[in-house]
Amino acid sequence: VTLVESGGGSVQAGDSLTLSCAASGRPLSSYSMAWFRRPPGKEREVVAQITPSGDTPSYSESVKGRFTISRDNAKSMGYLQMNNLKPEDTAVYYCAAGMDRNGDFYYWGQGTQVTVSS
Repeated sequence: VTLVESGGGSVQAGDSLTLSCAASGRPLSSYSMAWFRRPPGKEREVVAQITPSGDTPSYSESVKGRFTISRDNAKSMGYLQMNNLKPEDTAVYYCAAGMDRNGDFYYWGQGTQVTVSS
């Protein structure tokens, strides 16, 4: 599975962005998906996850209520809607798919930069 993110950019605090993740190679419907981010100088952290069917999303506390993860299996697409962005949301955002029993993901995108200025 190849994953390609898009939709990043530079915005002001309070703005919204939607990240997209396009999957190819295998049907996305078989895989859990997630969005991770790596803030400058920090380790990568999970932002949101969603089951293959899309009916059980979960979020980190830092984004809960502001971000929404979704997917369209028919289009092999994943999304991360980000509202009320804050400077601390500045990071490289990664799409991931295919979670093993240890919670690690097999497939990763190359990342897209999101920069939020105050």
